[in-house]
Parts: sequence; structure tokens; C-alpha cells
Amino acid sequence: MPGVLEQTLRRFDNPAKRQSPAMDRLLRQAVFGSPAERDEARWLIWEIGQHAGVRPASIHELYLAQGRGEIPVFTTPAINIRVLAYDTARAVYRAARRLDVGAVITEIARSEIAYTGQRPAEYVIVMIAAALREGYVGPLFIQGDHVQVNAKKYATDREAELAAIRALVDEELHAGLYNIDVDTSTLVDLSQPTLDEQQRENYERAAELTQYIREHEPEGVTVSVGAEIGEVGGKNSDVHELKAFMEGYQRTLKRLGPYTGISKISVQTGTSHGGVVLPDGSIARVQIDLEALQALSHDARVKYGLGGAVQHGASTLPPDAFGHFPACQAVEIHLATNYQSMIFDHPKLPKELRREIIEWVKQECKEEWKKGDTEEQFFYKSRKKAIGPFKQRMWELPEEARAAMGADLEKTFAFLFDKLRVAGTRAVVDRYVQPPLASHAAPRPVAVAAPDDIEAGE
Repeated sequence: MPGVLEQTLRRFDNPAKRQSPAMDRLLRQAVFGSPAERDEARWLIWEIGQHAGVRPASIHELYLAQGRGEIPVFTTPAINIRVLAYDTARAVYRAARRLDVGAVITEIARSEIAYTGQRPAEYVIVMIAAALREGYVGPLFIQGDHVQVNAKKYATDREAELAAIRALVDEELHAGLYNIDVDTSTLVDLSQPTLDEQQRENYERAAELTQYIREHEPEGVTVSVGAEIGEVGGKNSDVHELKAFMEGYQRTLKRLGPYTGISKISVQTGTSHGGVVLPDGSIARVQIDLEALQALSHDARVKYGLGGAVQHGASTLPPDAFGHFPACQAVEIHLATNYQSMIFDHPKLPKELRREIIEWVKQECKEEWKKGDTEEQFFYKSRKKAIGPFKQRMWELPEEARAAMGADLEKTFAFLFDKLRVAGTRAVVDRYVQPPLASHAAPRPVAVAAPDDIEAGE
């Protein structure tokens, strides 16, 4: 190991050092440095996490234990962190540490990777750094959400689209995303006469991608793979579709070889990503089919040995809705847009920056302005596209603004952790999940990573 890197790594053996502004500076180098600087800083953060017990892990075994009824019922929140990623993740892990939460996922979808300007390698390192900064110790469940097949591209050039999905899987596995939600639900064809025919493209491609993941996952890791039977925002799912998918999936996977299957199944119960936006920019109240969710989760566990069903598009639901998900024994719930909105709409966001974002969206996203939508509806739906272009500006917000946003996010996450019953799950997670040490070879050192540089300004 090069001397400079070894010295820096040893300095971070001290928890006080990890929880100091030195981590902020090291992460900034990992995100905004030159390619060589980024490689070095990312390696350091990964290794610091490995030695401190903050390791990317798979939630697979925990979910199967939950499906077998071996542990108390709770619904794991899967939080899509898009904007102000470091501060948002710090709020997640700050609340998780305070409430002794072990079961929490942070995730990023295929589409989000593009418009947020966060490739998997960067995203994982930001999550590790945030946990280290907040003194959170334990497995980190980091997920590739909606590794989704684009139906139009698939219809035009099937092999090219599947190759793109496999390339993303490779990138995610290499980065440390050991939880991957395969989403081939876009290929469901409801015009077909039977449920099996409707689901066939979905279950066959899902099984093939499961095979690919199993053949490429790191040694000692069984990646938690999820599949989906109903596209979010579309027709509500039912137990008959679950049966058609699972029987076809299991049959196909068995034909491919002796591979471990999925741990959960995503279903549609009435929600949509981002919620339904009203003309004034507010979100419509939706009616979730909780009976269907409960029935689907029951059959997923009892009949197919999964952890349960997964609820998507839930962050914009009213506060009184979240307690229903553990009651329905949903294994996981996906939460995203509300936390993005909390930052974009926060009173501490500088007015000039807000105006710049609005003008950028109007100019760069004008083709997305659907006929009949008000300006408020258009901006709400399209402002996420500004996250990548304004990423560095958001990171450079005044400390006061970021602290206020982080405090409000922490309160929201703490509320969710309580309602979803994941508070106090640290011990049960540690019982079922023990990620092995996975050190990586050090990159060639560059001068900027000298310990004195990282310590400067403390």
C-alpha cells in the first residue's frame, strides 16, 4: 500500500476523525475532483468504511427470514436520494442511528442516475461517507432501483436494450449496490388473452437477468434481486397476476440452472411515481388498495417463499397512510419525490438560486410541458431534471441552509421509521446480515490526497 494512502487511512481509524469535517473534504474530492483524485478518495472512503464496519450489503437473507415469519413485522423504507445527496443521506443515517434502525435502504434508479448526475460508484461512496460522518455502523443496503427495460427501445432493438441493462448491472455490482430491482414490468402485454401470455416477456427477461446477476455477483454475496409484476402508475396488480408471473419465473429460472431467485416482488396498488399533480402544483390524495397489497404480500410469502410485496410511489402519501404498510406486511416501500420537494421548496433555498432553477427548467425542459398542464404542474414534474446541472451549486449552499434542510429531513425520516416499525431493528439485521470484509487494491496515489490536505481547515 502506498505510504501516503496508508497514513491517511490510519488517521481515519479514529471515530472522531470520521465524524469531522475531514470526511466532508475527502468526499468532496471523491465527487468533484479530477479523475485521479476521485479514484483515490473513493478508494479511501470505501476502505475506511470496510474497516469501520460500514459495508455495502445485501438484504436478501433478512427478507427471506421475514417471509418465514422468524422476525417481527416491519416495512423497510427504500429512499431514493436524488438532490443534495450527502446532506440527505446524513439525515437518513442520523435518524437511523438515533432510533437504532438497521433496516433502511438508500437507492437510485436507472433514470435517476442520468438526470441527477450520480453514477453508481459515486452514489455508493456518498452513502458510505454519510454513514461514517454520522457515526452509523452496520450493513449499508444500497439498491439499484428500477433497473428498467425501456419498452420502446426493446421493441426496436431488443438485444441492444438488454445489453445496456446488463452493463448497468455490472456497474452497480462493481460499485457495491448489492440490492438490484430488475424491472421488466414494462414488457407486460395486457392485450394478450391469458395471464401467462401477458406476463411472459416480463418473467422470462426477469429470470434471465437474475441468472446474469447470480453469475456476476461478488463472492460471498447473494444479491437481493427484486422483480415487478405491474408497472407503477398502471393497472392494479392482483394475486392471479402474481401466480402467473411467479410460476413462469420459477419455471424459466429452473430451466436456466440452479440459481437463487428473487427475494421480493413489486406490485401496483394505486400509486404513481411523484404522485398525481393538481393544477395548483399540490398532490392529489390517492386511494391505495390495501386489501390487494395484503393479499399479494401473503401469497408472495406463503406460496413462493419471498419476503413479501413491495409498495412503490409512496413518499407523497399523507402521514396517516404509512402505518398501514406494516399492517399489510409489505416487505418494502419506495419513497422519493417528497424529499426532493422538501429541498426545492425549502424556505432556506436562496431565492436567486430558485429563480435560476425555474428558468433553467422552462428553457431546457420546455418540450416536456404537456398540453393542458399549468406552469405549476409542469415545474413540479420537470424540476428533477435540474438536479444534475445544479448539483455542485446545491453542495455549495450555505451551511445554515443545508443544516436547516437536513434537520427537517431528519424529522421526516424519523417519523417514517417509527410508522414503518423499523426503529429498533439494528439487532435483528445484525443477526441475519454479516457482510464480509471486501478490501480493494489501492489506486496509484496523487499528491492531493496527502493527510495534511485533508486535515486543512479543521
